[in-house]
Amino acid sequence: MNSDLLINAFVTLFVTIDPPGLAAISLGLTVGMNSAQRRQVALRGVLIGVGVLIAFMMIGAALLSTLGITMEAFRVAGGLLLFYIAFEMVFEKRQERHEKSAERAITRDDIHNVAVFPLAIPLIAGPGSISASILLASQFSTPIERITLVGILLSVAVILYLSLALADKVDHLIGDTGRIVATRLLGILLAALSVQYIADGVRNLAAS
Repeated sequence: MNSDLLINAFVTLFVTIDPPGLAAISLGLTVGMNSAQRRQVALRGVLIGVGVLIAFMMIGAALLSTLGITMEAFRVAGGLLLFYIAFEMVFEKRQERHEKSAERAITRDDIHNVAVFPLAIPLIAGPGSISASILLASQFSTPIERITLVGILLSVAVILYLSLALADKVDHLIGDTGRIVATRLLGILLAALSVQYIADGVRNLAAS
């Protein structure tokens, strides 16, 4: 393991989970709740979402093998999916899609279960973050490396929890302009990482 791999894992998980973007979404999900209730929703949502991602880190490769899908093929498919998410981030489509998920939850009177849906699934543990978790797990193969990867995910989870628990303060601090700039910059980073995943997958498929 080198520092570049560790940084790549942190950036990939941070961008696909997107704590700043989810902080803004959580304000709409928790309308009418006080600070203590928002922290409770944030904690429950983060624990469930991160638990799902850890499960995919541990058994994702075995699941793909059972289905007859090679890691190289999944790397290409996952890279394409991450690139789509990056495209949405750069052109401000992802926030709009997440907001629609939040609105559907609220209109169905699921306000007491927002920690599970849509916060934990699919906003935290969604297609992008699940794909990223499986792809990263393939690069962290030994038990010690997997523990390190889980540690990186937990560090992102702490940032996410703080962002959700302090959503109103974070949103006021960075404002609309700051959020747009941050989302687009993170989208560009994710686009570059996704292209690298695709390139590695294609190269390995061609060599096999």
